[in-house]
Amino acid sequence: AGPAYSAPAYSAAPAYAAPSSYSAPSYKPAYKPAAYGHESYDAPAPYNFEYSVNDPHTYDVKSQSEYADGNGYVKGSYSLVEPDGSTRTVEYTAD
Repeated sequence: AGPAYSAPAYSAAPAYAAPSSYSAPSYKPAYKPAAYGHESYDAPAPYNFEYSVNDPHTYDVKSQSEYADGNGYVKGSYSLVEPDGSTRTVEYTAD
């Protein structure tokens, strides 16, 4: 035998009375004007990093290294093994 359910019971929606008038809020919102002007930034910092991945389960083989002198000069390279087994190497410089 299947489940037995009782008949659904419905009731009237509650009645809400609209207010007869609306008054202005009794508070003054506090806000500061937007700040405009020059934002100061720290000078670029020198850095040096490298990493490599050699995952035999996913065949993900890649590496990257990068050097920056802190004065805007960046030099680096990255390489990866393509699906056909060839290695792609990219060297880049930004000054």
